[in-house]
Amino acid sequence: MSHPMLTVSDLEVRFSLTQSKKWPWSIPSVVHAVNGVSFTLERGKTLGIVGESGCGKSTLVRAIAGLVKPASGVVTLDGEEIDYHATADLARLRRTVQMIFQDPVASLNPRMTVLEIVSEPISVFFPELSKDERNLKAQAMLDRVGIPRRNMNRYPHEFSGGQCQRIGIARALAAEPQVLLCDEPVSALDVSIQAQVVNLLKELQDDMGLTLVFVAHDLGVVRHISDDILVMYLGGMMERAPASDLVLAPRHPYTKALLSAVPVPDPNAKLTPEILDGDLPSPIALPTGCLFQSRCPSRIDRCAAQRPDLTQDGDRFKACFVAPT
Repeated sequence: MSHPMLTVSDLEVRFSLTQSKKWPWSIPSVVHAVNGVSFTLERGKTLGIVGESGCGKSTLVRAIAGLVKPASGVVTLDGEEIDYHATADLARLRRTVQMIFQDPVASLNPRMTVLEIVSEPISVFFPELSKDERNLKAQAMLDRVGIPRRNMNRYPHEFSGGQCQRIGIARALAAEPQVLLCDEPVSALDVSIQAQVVNLLKELQDDMGLTLVFVAHDLGVVRHISDDILVMYLGGMMERAPASDLVLAPRHPYTKALLSAVPVPDPNAKLTPEILDGDLPSPIALPTGCLFQSRCPSRIDRCAAQRPDLTQDGDRFKACFVAPT
């Protein structure tokens, strides 16, 4: 029986702000970074995650990768639940799940050559290989992402941002993972370079059967690479749907507001972005009821008193009392 590659159930992440304590005996403030997010991702598919800055997108993928410990919830990888406190489970997680980070230059060790950077995970996960075998494997991976062999003894500062991101992709894939978590991998790159990196990820996914979680602000980029899109707000899941359905017929008011702000490459188009009321609430003091109710243009009295459950309609999910079915 085949299992989904990745299943996340009611995942929550909290951060305690000890510096907020006025007195040694006072209770520190708590940041509610991720609030009960759930999804299932099939093998070889891509889930795009979008939302405003500070909505918990990056924290979610870092929690899945074990870089941040979840406060509660369950992550199941290929049918087996991950215990983030067990050394054996973490070792399997590191081998199966790899990350690509937002800042391509800062994510690379400036004192290591490109060949050494890509060879390092090979030496960790394939200790039986000799140094020459590790180097050949690293060279093959760098070839695959478009870094010429003549540049393999150079250092990260000698490359452009787009080239550094290709090196970061090669380093992640050197471990031969099954899941690739992409934390805004193109946000620091020029538009033309963004397209090259996204197309490279799609090619690698097809060739290697990778399962991707792709975090980004740009809905155009997310729609291009994703099978499904998950919309987050204030750490919670607002809507999830197939990419084309969500973009063409959004149901949640927050999704509609995000889409209305997407630039259209047509100088004659009349854009009327939907302006949301107020500011993003603090994740330290979450609003009662629906997380989005304080800014929602369609809110009703029930929204302020009760938090909506995540409901399913076919292959679409939404957490909203007023969204159409």
